[in-house]
Amino acid sequence: MLNSTIRIITLLAAVAFLAGCQLWGDNRANVPLPAALVERMAAIGTSPAEPMMIRVYKESSELEVWKRSRSGQFALLKTYPICKWSGTLGPKIREGDLQSPEGFYDVTPALLNPKSSYHLAFNVGFPNKFDQALARTGSYLMIHGDCKSVGCYAMTDEGIKEIYALAREAFRGGSAAFQLQLLPFRMTEDNFARHATSPHVGFWRNLKTGVDAFDQTRQPPVWDVCEQRYVFNQNDPRKAPLDPNGPCPTGSFSTMAAI
Repeated sequence: MLNSTIRIITLLAAVAFLAGCQLWGDNRANVPLPAALVERMAAIGTSPAEPMMIRVYKESSELEVWKRSRSGQFALLKTYPICKWSGTLGPKIREGDLQSPEGFYDVTPALLNPKSSYHLAFNVGFPNKFDQALARTGSYLMIHGDCKSVGCYAMTDEGIKEIYALAREAFRGGSAAFQLQLLPFRMTEDNFARHATSPHVGFWRNLKTGVDAFDQTRQPPVWDVCEQRYVFNQNDPRKAPLDPNGPCPTGSFSTMAAI
């Protein structure tokens, strides 16, 4: 009887241990936001449930998280150092070119990966409508943990833990997606002058149109694609999507879509 009791206790302890390990593994995606970050949100007039936007700058290896504040405008919440990205300044062209992408993307809940081999991750959404119009190829382009990159943006485990939690809370607050602006550098004229000989200047100028729209309004611009280029605030892509290879519309679309 004693031996049977000992075996049962041992078995229950083993089950509890394994359950605890499983709970830890599954709980990576549910780690609470740090108190200091929540306090920072309160200081800029926002909360975890409010919509967010992310900007990435390759050249300076920075990732910015912006949150919608009580004013209705987006405010900078925090800047994270990017531990590693791949390739050079410029867009991703094809699968296997080891290039981190550039452009405007929308991240939905379906793109979150709570069980990533790189701690936590979310897919940037490459190739998007613009990339597809130019027959650009690539897959599984992520923002993730660790400090290794093969076409991705690696944020370290500590960095992605916060960024993932911010995305999670924004989705729980009702956001259908958040905008991701992947940029080569801060789009100042000085930086354009430094890179004036790049074959990507025309593409970067196109991106700058969207960057400027956000800087002027502090609202993520509505983007779509026509004539194989990005256009901003020209239409509502949910109701009247543009032909990425067709002519661009005239006029403007002034109502910002909910992010």
